Amino acid sequence: MGSREDPNPISNESSATATATATATEPFLSSSTAVEEESESNQQYLHITYNSGPRSFKDLPFLILFLLFLLSTFAFGIFAIVHRNTASSCVNPSSTPLSLSLSLSLRSFPHWAKALTWTLLITFLLSLPLCWALLLSLNHYTKHIVYASLPFFILIPIFLNVYWFVACTLRSSCTHAFPLAYRILLMLFVFLLIGIIVWILVVNWHRLELTVSIIGVASNALSRNFTLFGVLPSMTIGLLLYYVPIILFMVFAKFNGKLVVKELEGQYDCVWKEDSWVPAYFALAILTMLWSAAAMVEAQVYVISGTIANWYFSKDYQAPKRSIRTSLRNAFGPSSGTICLSGLLICVVRMVRSAVDSARQEDTPGIVNLVLRCCVNALLTAVDFLNKFTINFAAITGEAYCSSARMTYELLRRNLLSAVFVETISSRLLAGIVFVLSAIYTIVVCAILKAGTNLGADSYFVAAMAWVLLIVVLGYFVHVLDNVIDTIYVCYAIDRDRGEVCKHDVHEVYVHLPISRSLRQSVPTRTLGV
Repeated sequence: MGSREDPNPISNESSATATATATATEPFLSSSTAVEEESESNQQYLHITYNSGPRSFKDLPFLILFLLFLLSTFAFGIFAIVHRNTASSCVNPSSTPLSLSLSLSLRSFPHWAKALTWTLLITFLLSLPLCWALLLSLNHYTKHIVYASLPFFILIPIFLNVYWFVACTLRSSCTHAFPLAYRILLMLFVFLLIGIIVWILVVNWHRLELTVSIIGVASNALSRNFTLFGVLPSMTIGLLLYYVPIILFMVFAKFNGKLVVKELEGQYDCVWKEDSWVPAYFALAILTMLWSAAAMVEAQVYVISGTIANWYFSKDYQAPKRSIRTSLRNAFGPSSGTICLSGLLICVVRMVRSAVDSARQEDTPGIVNLVLRCCVNALLTAVDFLNKFTINFAAITGEAYCSSARMTYELLRRNLLSAVFVETISSRLLAGIVFVLSAIYTIVVCAILKAGTNLGADSYFVAAMAWVLLIVVLGYFVHVLDNVIDTIYVCYAIDRDRGEVCKHDVHEVYVHLPISRSLRQSVPTRTLGV
């Protein structure tokens, strides 16, 4: 009775033999050590979720580097103000070409400036309720808004193309400046672009229904966190206020120098010579401003992601509390180094891309230059794609930048998810809706200016400025909604990886996302609870 012997020794013996046989026939890479490592890796990633508790500081070296740039900019700026040269110039300022041109420009102030000011003011005031109305419409009537906007993707460009051609033909000044052959070529080129738009719609028509559902889910999430539209512009205003002293420092830095005598054709004149450190300070200040702008953009994405993730992982019967305040505290606290690193990468990518574009415009010959440009563009695109979801993941989990990049890639790879579909189709569709709304508004404004004012041809310019302003405001709305879509996508991937369902309506939509075929063969089959 007290014996511990197995009652079925034959079974144990056979199972041991089978295990030994299986071990002997397994390849070297499938050893028990590899299996244990893979198991430990899977156990590590099963704990990915929204970190609502206290977070530790990450990527501190980059935060320290950014603070060094910032402190150096302000320290040398204060030095520039204190040690500026107050010596008067040799030239009478009232006789300089700058003051003369300024006085002439003030005398010839455009007569349409008043109409432009009022039009832009009214457009800005109307854009705010228009964003709110668009969000509510996309939340409750997503399918109706999208399908009603699709015909205008084609009709509005056709109308503008024909209207421009006819108006230019009827005006003698335009006819002389733009011959008929060039007008016809331009009109045919625009029609070719319209044909490309039609082709894109036809090719992606089978994906439209899923995209509509994704936009509806994101609109619902954003409407439940609408206070983001008060916080995000405030962050932009704070960045502009932060720029004010740096710009003043740069202005006062120009006064650091001395008057030197210069001989020109036997005549002596005094010129202003800046100190040798002034150009270096300008470079430092400009780099600090660029890095700050990129970091602020990443901070806004971080706040959006943290707020939406808090909403996503909260229970349906519980309203998120202080989610925006928590996201702001994490963005400018524990994750500030991560945001600085992400902003630095984005800043470097933009600068390198600008340099590549400049080199392309110079038409430098040689196959080597062409190959180098292609390689650089491919690398920059990869960095952009990697950074796209890394900052979302960092806002959700509080991980460091490199850890977030690695874990995001593994998360998507394990779950066979492809973000390209969500990224391209929904963004282009939202951009098309914004274009339709802004174009209709511009046509109405132009008609009112034509009927109610005597601006003449200047009414087109005023309407175009109103169109630009409305595009900027609505484009900012689309930018926020795009980040909401990306955040929900990462949250859904975390849910799918853990076999949980935090938001049923999200899973009902995102479960229809296409599987990434490129990852299907590299990932072992797993049973995922959705």
